[in-house]
Amino acid sequence: MNTPIHSIYAPWGRFGLYTFLIDGPEMALVDTGVTATVQGVADGLEKLGRDIKDVKWILLTHGHIDHLGGTVALWEMTGRQAKVVIHQDDVDYLQRRRAHVENYLNLRAHYIDDPEAEEKQTAMMEHAISGEMSPQIIVKGGEILDLGGVKVRVVHTPGHTSGSVAYVVEGQEDVFVGDAVQIHGAANGFPGYEDPDAYRKSLLALQELELNRMFLGHPFRSVAGEPYAVELDKETSAHVLTEALEIEARVRTAAQELGAAPSESLYSPYAAIAERLGYEGDPRLEPSPFFTTLHGYLS
Repeated sequence: MNTPIHSIYAPWGRFGLYTFLIDGPEMALVDTGVTATVQGVADGLEKLGRDIKDVKWILLTHGHIDHLGGTVALWEMTGRQAKVVIHQDDVDYLQRRRAHVENYLNLRAHYIDDPEAEEKQTAMMEHAISGEMSPQIIVKGGEILDLGGVKVRVVHTPGHTSGSVAYVVEGQEDVFVGDAVQIHGAANGFPGYEDPDAYRKSLLALQELELNRMFLGHPFRSVAGEPYAVELDKETSAHVLTEALEIEARVRTAAQELGAAPSESLYSPYAAIAERLGYEGDPRLEPSPFFTTLHGYLS
């Protein structure tokens, strides 16, 4: 019999955040939202007849605030018994709020003119990240986690972040990919990844898996702008991976052919690329995937 999997949704700003429950002998939460969504996760568990105090594992797909911000608070609610798991390359995001600010200042701040950026980012991290901690388990990829008889395999899927991972429930081949499969992006309407080559390689690796269901970190959108569900069946998963690869190829071609050229545009220095791709979103809105992605191609 397959292990039940449940999605728990909580609204947050312009986004909706998802935490997933692997409802096995040792219950596991996949991703934790932010501080403001922690109670929503606990309430969601209660609606399922489950108790946060019984959660034994917290599996983080990557280090961005909307996926790990609630970790410390939820870990505290488990009585500090849950094992927190994260990839070695994203550990710093769990241990230091400041690491998120540094990421912003080293990348997006170069494109968004805001003299108060550091102050705003620092305040955001204090509010959205419930605390700092070291994980109980640091993974590299390839590990098998034993959730009381339910085996979960860790697959390294860098690109969105260097420490992004997917978790595969073995035997039923359900895969949690976090934000490793961007398709056409979420609310910003543009796919976000820091390392384009690694992102493409990870998509190809996911295609090689025998997927049953794929669970996305957000309802990412098609080229037509229509959001996909966060739980995708086998056929839709295969389609989405192909679509994500096609979109990445289009962005790559535009970046390579047009390059960067300073202008007065909001999209500067990538205005020509935005026009070629038909992107009309506000590139300044968090998490600013337009600048993150193109910086990756052209830096």
